[in-house]
Amino acid sequence: MSISFTTSIISRLKREIADLQKQSVNDKSKKEKAAAKIKQLQKSSKLSSSPSDLSSKMTQITKLTDEVARIDASQAALAKQLAAKNAELRQQLAKEQQKETKE
Repeated sequence: MSISFTTSIISRLKREIADLQKQSVNDKSKKEKAAAKIKQLQKSSKLSSSPSDLSSKMTQITKLTDEVARIDASQAALAKQLAAKNAELRQQLAKEQQKETKE
């Protein structure tokens, strides 16, 4: 492999890592918003007097709880991908450094 090929791999990996980190931050934000909405719904459901209103709020809480669980699973997958990409990046950087020292 030429140095330019290794450099392009490194650039691609850095871009992919940045995208994964951005997605992780977005997911964390969505999770925080959903958790806040759940708390708000729980608080207002205690004050709710209408059975249909209470049922509606409980349905919303269930949906938001499912969304939080989905986001948690997504976060775990992203963490795994980030670890793999970082390991690959370190490997490519070591290769590049090794080639530079040979020249």
